[in-house]
Amino acid sequence: MRNGRPLVALYVLADLASSAAAWTLFYLYRKTALEPAKFGYTVPVEFDANYFKGLILIPLFWFGLYTVMGGYREIHRRYRTMELGQTLLISFIGVVVIFFVLLLDDEVANYTYYYRSFLVLFGLHFGLNFIPRFLLTSWTVRRVHDRRIGFNTILVGGNERAMAIHDEIEGLVKSPGNRFVGFVNVNGGDQLLTSVGLPRLGKWNELRRVIGQHAVEEAIIAVDSGEHEHISRIMNELEGTGVRIKIIPDMYDILAGSVKMTSIFGAPLIEVNPLIMPAWQFSLKRAMDICASALALVLLAPVYLFLAIGVRLSSPGPIFFRQERMGKYGRPFRIVKFRSMYADAERDGPQLSSSADPRITPFGRWMRKTRMDELPQFWNVLKGEMSLVGPRPERQHFIDAIMEVAPHYRHLHKVRPGITSWGQVKFGYAENVQQMVRRLKYDVLYIENMSIAMDLKILAYTILIVLKGDGK
Repeated sequence: MRNGRPLVALYVLADLASSAAAWTLFYLYRKTALEPAKFGYTVPVEFDANYFKGLILIPLFWFGLYTVMGGYREIHRRYRTMELGQTLLISFIGVVVIFFVLLLDDEVANYTYYYRSFLVLFGLHFGLNFIPRFLLTSWTVRRVHDRRIGFNTILVGGNERAMAIHDEIEGLVKSPGNRFVGFVNVNGGDQLLTSVGLPRLGKWNELRRVIGQHAVEEAIIAVDSGEHEHISRIMNELEGTGVRIKIIPDMYDILAGSVKMTSIFGAPLIEVNPLIMPAWQFSLKRAMDICASALALVLLAPVYLFLAIGVRLSSPGPIFFRQERMGKYGRPFRIVKFRSMYADAERDGPQLSSSADPRITPFGRWMRKTRMDELPQFWNVLKGEMSLVGPRPERQHFIDAIMEVAPHYRHLHKVRPGITSWGQVKFGYAENVQQMVRRLKYDVLYIENMSIAMDLKILAYTILIVLKGDGK
Protein backbone atom coordinates (compact mmCIF):
# COMPACT_ATOMS: atom_id res chain seq x y z
CA MET A 1 0.00 0.00 0.00
CA ARG A 2 1.21 3.47 -0.78
CA ASN A 3 1.84 6.09 1.87
CA GLY A 4 -1.55 7.23 3.17
CA ARG A 5 -0.48 10.61 4.54
CA PRO A 6 -1.33 12.66 1.42
CA LEU A 7 -4.81 11.11 1.36
CA VAL A 8 -5.29 11.78 5.08
CA ALA A 9 -4.26 15.39 4.44
CA LEU A 10 -6.96 15.63 1.73
CA TYR A 11 -9.60 14.32 4.16
CA VAL A 12 -8.46 16.80 6.83
CA LEU A 13 -8.52 19.74 4.41
CA ALA A 14 -11.98 18.69 3.15
CA ASP A 15 -13.29 18.47 6.72
CA LEU A 16 -11.85 21.85 7.71
CA ALA A 17 -13.19 23.56 4.57
CA SER A 18 -16.65 21.97 4.75
CA SER A 19 -17.10 22.71 8.46
CA ALA A 20 -16.00 26.33 7.91
CA ALA A 21 -18.48 26.64 5.01
CA ALA A 22 -21.27 25.08 7.09
CA TRP A 23 -20.58 27.47 9.98
CA THR A 24 -20.61 30.46 7.58
CA LEU A 25 -23.93 29.44 6.03
CA PHE A 26 -25.42 28.77 9.47
CA TYR A 27 -24.25 32.21 10.62
CA LEU A 28 -25.97 33.77 7.61
CA TYR A 29 -29.13 31.75 8.38
CA ARG A 30 -29.20 33.14 11.93
CA LYS A 31 -28.75 36.71 10.66
CA THR A 32 -31.36 36.49 7.91
CA ALA A 33 -33.99 34.19 9.48
CA LEU A 34 -33.70 33.77 13.24
CA GLU A 35 -32.73 37.27 14.38
CA PRO A 36 -35.32 39.13 12.25
CA ALA A 37 -38.01 36.83 13.71
CA LYS A 38 -36.74 37.59 17.21
CA PHE A 39 -36.37 41.38 16.87
CA GLY A 40 -39.16 42.06 14.37
CA TYR A 41 -36.96 43.88 11.86
CA THR A 42 -34.27 43.13 9.31
CA VAL A 43 -30.83 42.67 10.88
CA PRO A 44 -27.81 43.78 8.82
CA VAL A 45 -25.41 40.95 8.06
CA GLU A 46 -22.07 41.73 9.67
CA PHE A 47 -19.26 39.28 10.20
CA ASP A 48 -18.31 40.18 13.76
CA ALA A 49 -15.67 38.84 16.16
CA ASN A 50 -17.88 35.91 17.23
CA TYR A 51 -18.12 34.74 13.62
CA PHE A 52 -14.34 34.78 13.16
CA LYS A 53 -13.78 32.98 16.48
CA GLY A 54 -16.19 30.32 15.33
CA LEU A 55 -14.51 30.16 11.92
CA ILE A 56 -11.31 29.09 13.68
CA LEU A 57 -12.59 27.03 16.62
CA ILE A 58 -15.48 25.17 14.97
CA PRO A 59 -13.36 23.48 12.23
CA LEU A 60 -10.77 22.56 14.87
CA PHE A 61 -13.53 21.03 17.00
CA TRP A 62 -14.72 18.92 14.05
CA PHE A 63 -11.15 17.87 13.25
CA GLY A 64 -10.68 16.71 16.86
CA LEU A 65 -13.99 14.84 16.83
CA TYR A 66 -13.16 13.04 13.56
CA THR A 67 -9.74 12.11 14.98
CA VAL A 68 -11.25 10.70 18.18
CA MET A 69 -13.95 8.78 16.29
CA GLY A 70 -11.46 7.17 13.88
CA GLY A 71 -12.31 9.24 10.82
CA TYR A 72 -8.70 9.24 9.60
CA ARG A 73 -7.77 5.63 10.37
CA GLU A 74 -7.03 2.98 7.72
CA ILE A 75 -7.78 5.55 5.05
CA HIS A 76 -7.25 3.19 2.11
CA ARG A 77 -9.70 0.61 3.48
CA ARG A 78 -12.74 2.85 3.78
CA TYR A 79 -15.89 2.10 1.82
CA ARG A 80 -18.90 4.25 0.96
CA THR A 81 -21.55 2.74 3.25
CA MET A 82 -19.10 3.00 6.14
CA GLU A 83 -18.47 6.65 5.22
CA LEU A 84 -22.18 7.39 5.21
CA GLY A 85 -22.82 5.79 8.60
CA GLN A 86 -19.77 7.32 10.27
CA THR A 87 -20.43 10.82 8.90
CA LEU A 88 -24.05 10.67 10.06
CA LEU A 89 -23.00 9.62 13.56
CA ILE A 90 -20.18 12.14 13.92
CA SER A 91 -22.32 14.95 12.50
CA PHE A 92 -25.10 14.20 14.99
CA ILE A 93 -22.73 14.04 17.99
CA GLY A 94 -20.89 17.22 16.95
CA VAL A 95 -24.05 19.23 16.31
CA VAL A 96 -25.47 18.15 19.69
CA VAL A 97 -22.30 19.41 21.42
CA ILE A 98 -22.29 22.72 19.49
CA PHE A 99 -26.00 23.20 20.12
CA PHE A 100 -25.76 22.78 23.89
CA VAL A 101 -22.50 24.72 24.25
CA LEU A 102 -23.11 27.64 21.89
CA LEU A 103 -26.75 27.87 20.80
CA LEU A 104 -29.02 26.84 23.69
CA ASP A 105 -28.72 30.19 25.49
CA ASP A 106 -29.76 32.16 22.38
CA GLU A 107 -32.90 34.26 22.70
CA VAL A 108 -35.42 33.13 20.09
CA ALA A 109 -38.95 34.13 19.10
CA ASN A 110 -40.27 30.72 20.28
CA TYR A 111 -38.89 27.27 21.04
CA THR A 112 -39.54 25.89 17.55
CA TYR A 113 -36.60 27.98 16.39
CA TYR A 114 -34.29 25.81 18.53
CA TYR A 115 -35.38 22.78 16.51
CA ARG A 116 -34.91 24.71 13.29
CA SER A 117 -31.40 25.76 14.34
CA PHE A 118 -30.45 22.20 15.17
CA LEU A 119 -31.84 20.76 11.94
CA VAL A 120 -30.33 23.48 9.75
CA LEU A 121 -26.88 23.15 11.34
CA PHE A 122 -27.05 19.34 11.10
CA GLY A 123 -28.19 19.43 7.48
CA LEU A 124 -25.56 21.97 6.45
CA HIS A 125 -22.69 20.20 8.17
CA PHE A 126 -23.65 16.68 7.11
CA GLY A 127 -24.36 17.68 3.51
CA LEU A 128 -21.22 19.76 3.01
CA ASN A 129 -19.02 17.28 4.89
CA PHE A 130 -20.31 14.05 3.36
CA ILE A 131 -20.00 15.10 -0.29
CA PRO A 132 -16.17 15.55 -0.35
CA ARG A 133 -15.69 12.51 1.91
CA PHE A 134 -17.89 10.42 -0.39
CA LEU A 135 -15.94 11.58 -3.45
CA LEU A 136 -12.55 10.88 -1.82
CA THR A 137 -13.70 7.45 -0.63
CA SER A 138 -15.15 6.60 -4.05
CA TRP A 139 -11.88 7.62 -5.70
CA THR A 140 -9.89 5.44 -3.29
CA VAL A 141 -12.24 2.45 -3.70
CA ARG A 142 -11.97 2.75 -7.48
CA ARG A 143 -8.16 2.70 -7.28
CA VAL A 144 -8.26 -0.38 -5.04
CA HIS A 145 -10.63 -2.14 -7.47
CA ASP A 146 -8.35 -1.22 -10.39
CA ARG A 147 -5.32 -2.65 -8.52
CA ARG A 148 -3.58 0.71 -8.37
CA ILE A 149 -3.68 0.44 -4.57
CA GLY A 150 -2.90 -2.92 -3.00
CA PHE A 151 -2.10 -4.48 0.36
CA ASN A 152 0.84 -6.89 0.50
CA THR A 153 -0.73 -10.27 1.29
CA ILE A 154 0.73 -13.61 2.26
CA LEU A 155 -1.02 -16.98 2.06
CA VAL A 156 -0.46 -19.36 4.96
CA GLY A 157 -0.60 -22.76 3.32
CA GLY A 158 0.04 -23.91 -0.22
CA ASN A 159 -2.62 -26.59 -0.65
CA GLU A 160 -5.70 -26.78 -2.89
CA ARG A 161 -7.60 -24.33 -0.65
CA ALA A 162 -4.79 -21.80 -0.96
CA MET A 163 -4.65 -22.29 -4.71
CA ALA A 164 -8.42 -21.85 -5.03
CA ILE A 165 -8.60 -18.61 -3.01
CA HIS A 166 -5.55 -17.21 -4.85
CA ASP A 167 -7.13 -17.93 -8.23
CA GLU A 168 -10.51 -16.54 -7.11
CA ILE A 169 -9.07 -13.25 -5.83
CA GLU A 170 -6.76 -12.81 -8.81
CA GLY A 171 -9.65 -13.52 -11.19
CA LEU A 172 -11.99 -10.90 -9.71
CA VAL A 173 -12.76 -8.02 -12.06
CA LYS A 174 -12.85 -5.65 -9.09
CA SER A 175 -9.92 -6.44 -6.82
CA PRO A 176 -10.45 -6.42 -3.02
CA GLY A 177 -6.93 -5.01 -2.75
CA ASN A 178 -4.86 -8.15 -2.09
CA ARG A 179 -1.41 -8.04 -3.67
CA PHE A 180 0.11 -11.49 -3.15
CA VAL A 181 3.82 -11.47 -2.33
CA GLY A 182 4.19 -15.19 -1.60
CA PHE A 183 3.17 -18.01 0.71
CA VAL A 184 4.45 -19.98 3.69
CA ASN A 185 3.73 -23.67 3.89
CA VAL A 186 2.33 -25.52 6.92
CA ASN A 187 3.75 -28.93 6.01
CA GLY A 188 6.25 -30.18 3.46
CA GLY A 189 3.70 -31.12 0.80
CA ASP A 190 1.58 -27.97 0.51
CA GLN A 191 3.55 -26.09 -2.12
CA LEU A 192 1.09 -26.05 -5.03
CA LEU A 193 1.26 -22.26 -5.27
CA THR A 194 4.73 -22.44 -6.75
CA SER A 195 3.04 -23.69 -9.94
CA VAL A 196 1.40 -20.27 -10.46
CA GLY A 197 4.63 -18.38 -9.81
CA LEU A 198 4.00 -17.45 -6.19
CA PRO A 199 7.26 -17.82 -4.24
CA ARG A 200 7.59 -19.86 -1.08
CA LEU A 201 8.90 -17.50 1.59
CA GLY A 202 9.35 -19.98 4.43
CA LYS A 203 7.39 -22.09 6.89
CA TRP A 204 4.51 -20.93 9.09
CA ASN A 205 6.77 -20.60 12.14
CA GLU A 206 8.85 -18.04 10.23
CA LEU A 207 5.89 -15.71 9.69
CA ARG A 208 7.28 -12.88 11.83
CA ARG A 209 10.49 -12.74 9.80
CA VAL A 210 8.60 -12.95 6.49
CA ILE A 211 6.13 -10.22 7.49
CA GLY A 212 8.96 -7.85 8.40
CA GLN A 213 10.97 -8.56 5.24
CA HIS A 214 8.06 -8.17 2.81
CA ALA A 215 6.01 -5.44 4.57
CA VAL A 216 3.01 -7.78 4.74
CA GLU A 217 -0.32 -6.17 5.67
CA GLU A 218 -2.69 -9.13 5.33
CA ALA A 219 -2.42 -12.86 5.96
CA ILE A 220 -4.94 -15.37 4.60
CA ILE A 221 -4.90 -18.66 6.50
CA ALA A 222 -5.61 -21.40 3.99
CA VAL A 223 -5.71 -24.52 6.17
CA ASP A 224 -8.83 -26.56 6.88
CA SER A 225 -11.12 -24.99 9.49
CA GLY A 226 -11.19 -28.34 11.28
CA GLU A 227 -7.45 -28.18 11.91
CA HIS A 228 -7.89 -26.08 15.07
CA GLU A 229 -4.42 -26.92 16.35
CA HIS A 230 -2.74 -25.55 13.21
CA ILE A 231 -4.95 -22.44 13.14
CA SER A 232 -4.29 -21.74 16.81
CA ARG A 233 -0.53 -21.94 16.37
CA ILE A 234 -0.60 -19.77 13.26
CA MET A 235 -2.79 -17.18 14.98
CA ASN A 236 -0.38 -17.04 17.92
CA GLU A 237 2.51 -16.55 15.52
CA LEU A 238 0.65 -13.68 13.81
CA GLU A 239 -0.36 -12.04 17.09
CA GLY A 240 1.22 -8.66 17.60
CA THR A 241 2.44 -8.30 14.01
CA GLY A 242 -0.26 -5.77 13.11
CA VAL A 243 -1.39 -7.66 9.99
CA ARG A 244 -5.04 -8.27 9.15
CA ILE A 245 -5.87 -11.95 9.52
CA LYS A 246 -8.43 -13.71 7.32
CA ILE A 247 -9.42 -17.38 7.30
CA ILE A 248 -10.92 -19.36 4.43
CA PRO A 249 -14.27 -20.69 5.72
CA ASP A 250 -15.91 -24.03 5.10
CA MET A 251 -19.66 -24.52 4.66
CA TYR A 252 -20.18 -24.93 8.42
CA ASP A 253 -18.64 -21.50 9.05
CA ILE A 254 -20.91 -19.94 6.41
CA LEU A 255 -24.07 -21.59 7.80
CA ALA A 256 -23.07 -20.63 11.36
CA GLY A 257 -22.98 -16.97 10.32
CA SER A 258 -19.24 -16.50 10.89
CA VAL A 259 -18.63 -15.06 7.42
CA LYS A 260 -19.44 -11.34 7.27
CA MET A 261 -19.10 -9.66 3.88
CA THR A 262 -18.38 -5.94 3.53
CA SER A 263 -18.13 -6.00 -0.26
CA ILE A 264 -20.16 -7.97 -2.79
CA PHE A 265 -17.06 -8.15 -4.99
CA GLY A 266 -14.72 -9.78 -2.47
CA ALA A 267 -14.02 -13.46 -1.83
CA PRO A 268 -15.85 -15.01 1.16
CA LEU A 269 -13.41 -14.89 4.09
CA ILE A 270 -13.68 -14.80 7.88
CA GLU A 271 -11.82 -11.72 9.08
CA VAL A 272 -10.40 -11.74 12.57
CA ASN A 273 -11.52 -8.31 13.72
CA PRO A 274 -8.38 -6.16 14.21
CA LEU A 275 -10.31 -3.50 16.15
CA ILE A 276 -10.83 -4.58 19.76
CA MET A 277 -13.02 -1.52 20.41
CA PRO A 278 -14.19 1.35 18.22
CA ALA A 279 -11.69 4.22 18.04
CA TRP A 280 -13.95 6.55 20.01
CA GLN A 281 -14.16 4.05 22.88
CA PHE A 282 -10.37 3.77 23.00
CA SER A 283 -10.16 7.58 23.16
CA LEU A 284 -12.80 7.68 25.89
CA LYS A 285 -11.03 4.91 27.81
CA ARG A 286 -7.75 6.86 27.70
CA ALA A 287 -9.52 10.07 28.74
CA MET A 288 -11.07 8.21 31.69
CA ASP A 289 -7.61 6.85 32.62
CA ILE A 290 -6.06 10.32 32.61
CA CYS A 291 -8.87 12.05 34.51
CA ALA A 292 -9.30 9.30 37.12
CA SER A 293 -5.54 8.94 37.71
CA ALA A 294 -4.94 12.68 38.06
CA LEU A 295 -7.90 12.92 40.44
CA ALA A 296 -6.74 9.91 42.47
CA LEU A 297 -3.19 11.24 42.84
CA VAL A 298 -4.58 14.49 44.27
CA LEU A 299 -7.51 13.25 46.40
CA LEU A 300 -5.71 10.21 47.79
CA ALA A 301 -2.65 12.20 48.91
CA PRO A 302 -3.49 11.65 52.65
CA VAL A 303 -3.87 7.90 51.98
CA TYR A 304 -0.51 7.85 50.18
CA LEU A 305 1.08 9.56 53.18
CA PHE A 306 -0.47 7.06 55.62
CA LEU A 307 0.67 4.10 53.51
CA ALA A 308 4.18 5.52 53.08
CA ILE A 309 4.52 5.87 56.86
CA GLY A 310 3.14 2.35 57.35
CA VAL A 311 5.64 0.86 54.88
CA ARG A 312 8.52 2.79 56.45
CA LEU A 313 7.63 1.57 59.95
CA SER A 314 6.90 -2.02 58.86
CA SER A 315 10.48 -2.92 57.91
CA PRO A 316 13.74 -1.35 56.72
CA GLY A 317 13.89 -0.56 53.03
CA PRO A 318 12.46 1.79 50.38
CA ILE A 319 8.82 2.90 50.46
CA PHE A 320 8.21 2.17 46.80
CA PHE A 321 8.92 -1.05 44.93
CA ARG A 322 9.87 -0.74 41.26
CA GLN A 323 10.14 -3.65 38.88
CA GLU A 324 10.34 -4.17 35.12
CA ARG A 325 7.15 -5.53 33.58
CA MET A 326 6.08 -6.07 29.98
CA GLY A 327 3.44 -3.69 28.61
CA LYS A 328 1.58 -3.09 25.37
CA TYR A 329 3.27 -4.67 22.32
CA GLY A 330 5.70 -6.35 24.75
CA ARG A 331 7.47 -3.08 25.59
CA PRO A 332 9.10 -3.05 29.04
CA PHE A 333 8.28 -0.43 31.67
CA ARG A 334 8.88 0.09 35.39
CA ILE A 335 5.83 -0.61 37.53
CA VAL A 336 5.53 1.25 40.85
CA LYS A 337 3.94 -0.23 43.99
CA PHE A 338 4.12 0.31 47.73
CA ARG A 339 6.62 -2.22 49.05
CA SER A 340 4.75 -5.08 50.70
CA MET A 341 7.69 -7.47 51.24
CA TYR A 342 10.90 -7.33 53.22
CA ALA A 343 13.87 -5.86 51.36
CA ASP A 344 15.82 -8.22 49.06
CA ALA A 345 12.87 -10.64 48.94
CA GLU A 346 14.04 -11.96 45.57
CA ARG A 347 17.72 -12.32 46.19
CA ASP A 348 17.39 -16.00 45.15
CA GLY A 349 15.71 -15.10 41.83
CA PRO A 350 12.16 -14.37 40.59
CA GLN A 351 9.48 -15.93 42.79
CA LEU A 352 5.70 -15.68 42.95
CA SER A 353 4.13 -14.89 46.31
CA SER A 354 1.54 -16.98 48.16
CA SER A 355 -1.05 -16.26 50.83
CA ALA A 356 1.32 -17.54 53.54
CA ASP A 357 4.52 -16.09 52.02
CA PRO A 358 6.93 -15.25 54.89
CA ARG A 359 8.51 -12.54 52.73
CA ILE A 360 5.38 -10.37 53.07
CA THR A 361 5.35 -7.91 55.97
CA PRO A 362 2.28 -7.77 58.26
CA PHE A 363 1.45 -4.30 56.94
CA GLY A 364 2.09 -5.51 53.39
CA ARG A 365 -0.36 -8.39 53.92
CA TRP A 366 -3.10 -5.88 54.79
CA MET A 367 -2.21 -3.73 51.78
CA ARG A 368 -2.44 -6.72 49.47
CA LYS A 369 -5.86 -7.75 50.78
CA THR A 370 -7.18 -4.23 50.19
CA ARG A 371 -5.13 -3.69 47.00
CA MET A 372 -3.64 -0.55 48.56
CA ASP A 373 -0.16 -1.54 47.41
CA GLU A 374 -1.31 -0.92 43.81
CA LEU A 375 -2.22 2.76 44.34
CA PRO A 376 1.10 4.22 43.05
CA GLN A 377 0.30 2.67 39.66
CA PHE A 378 -1.98 5.63 38.96
CA TRP A 379 1.32 7.28 38.03
CA ASN A 380 2.00 4.52 35.48
CA VAL A 381 -1.52 5.09 34.10
CA LEU A 382 -0.98 8.84 33.82
CA LYS A 383 2.27 8.22 31.90
CA GLY A 384 0.43 5.98 29.43
CA GLU A 385 2.22 2.76 30.44
CA MET A 386 -0.89 1.25 32.01
CA SER A 387 -4.67 1.60 32.07
CA LEU A 388 -7.17 1.45 34.91
CA VAL A 389 -8.50 -1.84 33.54
CA GLY A 390 -6.48 -4.37 31.57
CA PRO A 391 -4.57 -7.62 31.99
CA ARG A 392 -2.08 -7.53 34.84
CA PRO A 393 1.49 -7.02 33.58
CA GLU A 394 4.01 -9.78 34.22
CA ARG A 395 7.77 -10.15 34.19
CA GLN A 396 9.44 -11.67 31.15
CA HIS A 397 10.64 -14.61 33.28
CA PHE A 398 7.08 -15.71 34.03
CA ILE A 399 5.81 -14.82 30.53
CA ASP A 400 8.32 -17.30 29.12
CA ALA A 401 7.04 -19.96 31.54
CA ILE A 402 3.39 -19.23 30.65
CA MET A 403 4.11 -19.27 26.90
CA GLU A 404 5.41 -22.85 27.16
CA VAL A 405 1.97 -23.93 28.43
CA ALA A 406 -0.29 -21.31 26.79
CA PRO A 407 1.21 -19.63 23.67
CA HIS A 408 -1.93 -17.49 23.35
CA TYR A 409 -0.63 -15.34 26.24
CA ARG A 410 0.70 -13.09 23.46
CA HIS A 411 -2.89 -11.84 22.94
CA LEU A 412 -2.57 -9.89 26.20
CA HIS A 413 0.00 -7.58 24.64
CA LYS A 414 -2.66 -6.11 22.32
CA VAL A 415 -3.66 -3.63 25.03
CA ARG A 416 -2.17 -1.65 27.89
CA PRO A 417 -1.91 -3.66 31.11
CA GLY A 418 -4.16 -2.52 33.95
CA ILE A 419 -4.22 -1.82 37.67
CA THR A 420 -7.11 -4.25 37.86
CA SER A 421 -8.49 -6.88 35.52
CA TRP A 422 -11.21 -9.49 35.17
CA GLY A 423 -8.64 -12.17 35.99
CA GLN A 424 -7.46 -10.20 39.03
CA VAL A 425 -11.03 -9.83 40.30
CA LYS A 426 -11.65 -13.56 39.84
CA PHE A 427 -8.35 -14.97 41.17
CA GLY A 428 -6.35 -12.22 42.85
CA TYR A 429 -2.58 -12.72 42.95
CA ALA A 430 -1.41 -15.89 41.19
CA GLU A 431 0.76 -18.19 43.31
CA ASN A 432 2.09 -20.37 40.45
CA VAL A 433 2.18 -20.66 36.66
CA GLN A 434 -0.90 -22.92 36.65
CA GLN A 435 -2.95 -20.19 38.35
CA MET A 436 -1.54 -17.64 35.89
CA VAL A 437 -2.80 -19.80 33.03
CA ARG A 438 -6.24 -20.12 34.66
CA ARG A 439 -6.38 -16.35 35.09
CA LEU A 440 -5.27 -15.94 31.46
CA LYS A 441 -8.62 -17.29 30.19
CA TYR A 442 -10.48 -14.37 31.77
CA ASP A 443 -7.96 -11.81 30.51
CA VAL A 444 -8.31 -13.12 26.93
CA LEU A 445 -12.11 -13.04 27.30
CA TYR A 446 -11.84 -9.43 28.49
CA ILE A 447 -9.77 -8.43 25.46
CA GLU A 448 -12.20 -10.08 23.04
CA ASN A 449 -15.16 -8.34 24.72
CA MET A 450 -13.59 -5.00 25.63
CA SER A 451 -15.95 -2.08 26.11
CA ILE A 452 -16.39 0.92 28.38
CA ALA A 453 -19.31 -0.90 30.06
CA MET A 454 -17.06 -3.90 30.80
CA ASP A 455 -14.42 -1.61 32.31
CA LEU A 456 -16.98 0.05 34.58
CA LYS A 457 -18.19 -3.36 35.84
CA ILE A 458 -14.66 -4.51 36.63
CA LEU A 459 -13.90 -1.21 38.39
CA ALA A 460 -17.09 -1.57 40.46
CA TYR A 461 -16.13 -5.10 41.57
CA THR A 462 -12.59 -3.92 42.35
CA ILE A 463 -13.94 -1.13 44.58
CA LEU A 464 -16.05 -3.70 46.44
CA ILE A 465 -12.97 -5.85 47.01
CA VAL A 466 -11.07 -2.84 48.34
CA LEU A 467 -13.90 -1.81 50.68
CA LYS A 468 -14.47 -5.36 51.96
CA GLY A 469 -10.76 -6.15 52.14
CA ASP A 470 -11.21 -9.67 50.80
CA GLY A 471 -8.69 -9.64 47.98
CA LYS A 472 -6.77 -12.85 47.38
